Amino acid sequence: MRRQSKADDPNAIRDNLLTVDQVAARLNTSTRFPRRLIAERRITFVRIGRSVRIPESALEEFIRAGLVEPIATRKGRAA
Repeated sequence: MRRQSKADDPNAIRDNLLTVDQVAARLNTSTRFPRRLIAERRITFVRIGRSVRIPESALEEFIRAGLVEPIATRKGRAA
């Protein structure tokens, strides 16, 4: 039985592909930051010829992974 890869997954094809500029705008950073994420393989990306695209779901996953929940404070103490 053949294992299904991400490339064979029909849901992966439906994902919106974002340019480096679009990712930088969504993260409110310079284009250097998403390019560094790609170079360090810290985010999933797709090569289309010489162009690089980041799936919207990969960006959402990256943001979710960095989410820090607030600490519950005790009554009477300031944070």
